Amino acid sequence: MENEEKRDRRNMKRRKKPCVFCTEKNAVIDYKDISRLRRFVSDKAKILPRRVTGTCAGHQKILTTAIKRARHLAFLPYTCD
Repeated sequence: MENEEKRDRRNMKRRKKPCVFCTEKNAVIDYKDISRLRRFVSDKAKILPRRVTGTCAGHQKILTTAIKRARHLAFLPYTCD
């Protein structure tokens, strides 16, 4: 019985998370919007990948650039404390 449940869980396909920026049509990714950028950065100050955040490829590229700009201007840290 237990093996059947494990097999069923492995075969289940997960639904892909929708892109936050695609669902909000007027959402702009800006390097000055620190509160929005912090959602896409881990506690160790690493940029989270697409499979974790659910962003599409185009928005992930823009998001990465915005995070790097914010780091360069010292809005976000390069490393954790």
